[in-house]
Amino acid sequence: MESKNEIMLKASECLNCKNPICSRQGCPVKTPIPEFITKIKENDLKGAYQILQENNIMSNITSIICPSEQQCMSKCIRGIRGVSVAINELENFVNRWGKENNIEYKIKCKEKNNIKVAVIGSGPAGLACSTELAKMGFSVTLFEKEKKLGGLLRYGIPDFRLPKEMIDIVESRLKIAGVEIKTSLEFGKDITIESLKKQKYKAIFLGLGAEKSNVYDISKEKCKNIHKANEFLKTYNEGKTIKDLGKVVVIGGGNVAFDSARASLKMGATEAFILYRRDEASMPARKIELEEAICDGVEIIYQTKVIDSKIENGKLESVTCIETRMVDGKAVDIEGSNYEMSADTIIFAIGLIPDAELLEKINVKAENGLVYVDENQMTNVEGIFAGGDITNNKETVCKAIRAGKVAAKSIEKYINEKR
Repeated sequence: MESKNEIMLKASECLNCKNPICSRQGCPVKTPIPEFITKIKENDLKGAYQILQENNIMSNITSIICPSEQQCMSKCIRGIRGVSVAINELENFVNRWGKENNIEYKIKCKEKNNIKVAVIGSGPAGLACSTELAKMGFSVTLFEKEKKLGGLLRYGIPDFRLPKEMIDIVESRLKIAGVEIKTSLEFGKDITIESLKKQKYKAIFLGLGAEKSNVYDISKEKCKNIHKANEFLKTYNEGKTIKDLGKVVVIGGGNVAFDSARASLKMGATEAFILYRRDEASMPARKIELEEAICDGVEIIYQTKVIDSKIENGKLESVTCIETRMVDGKAVDIEGSNYEMSADTIIFAIGLIPDAELLEKINVKAENGLVYVDENQMTNVEGIFAGGDITNNKETVCKAIRAGKVAAKSIEKYINEKR
């Protein structure tokens, strides 16, 4: 952890721009960046902590996992002529300082209005929506199908990237704010739109996330050693182990691919390779994730696509690969470049999509497999709002939080207009 003097020095680099586009255009949740940095300069770390928490109850999480280099820091005026202010480091320091010094933050809520709102799913969008609705005085019930709250944050991102105690802090604050949390209840089975309406919920927010893995057929034979990244990471995050992983091949190039490769090594894999069909410049994973994976022993093979696999008696023996070249930003197969690579386990990490069958049952409009919402995060069904990966499969955690906050304001307006 950097010293306070080092952080003060980094804070002094902020220009306090009159038009802070780092906040207004760069940060999806509109963190008041110059304001909290000014508090650091004034040696008021408690004040900085309160600003961050009031704007974003998951500030401790987003300062670690969000791609600040692509968001707030990319809009830093100072960075145009040199190096951007280390906004994420400053935010991270303040949050760690707040925790280490037991600084309390309590969600400030208006008097309860006894109007019930249901939030389905406790990922970033659902947590943000619940927080803002609680602030407005609504009686919020947060439903989660898993045993513990957190969604993607708990079951999708490994603990070596995100300590789970950070999610527990958010949960504790929501409970203090009066949010009722109900776990082990699956939407579409244990609860439905109809059952919630019968219970007098006046609006519903869907933060279900994208739960179905994209895969493609690489064998007609069945093999237990071919995994989907979301299921693989959930197993890891639940503290379970998959035995005999051996040599692991991960197909993909995003953060989830790197999480899966690193998790496999921690589960006992002998080797872990990431095979990515494009070049390094096209890889969507953050640079820091790539660097940390390499430090853990993950090997990366670029411009390579897995097209087939060899399975004998239900056991994976190898994968067939083909080399590619980049043409106008696309990966094009190089004819005759096929080769075999030994492998014991395959993990698909090429993206997630919402459950189309579930969406069809609840009659919400979908476009390209994603729930359609207007600028207010409302679906085509009156009173039903949505946000997060269910509406945009390229969401960052910060963008999902923004969707939840926007939806909460829209829900408040919708309910007030109906009263």
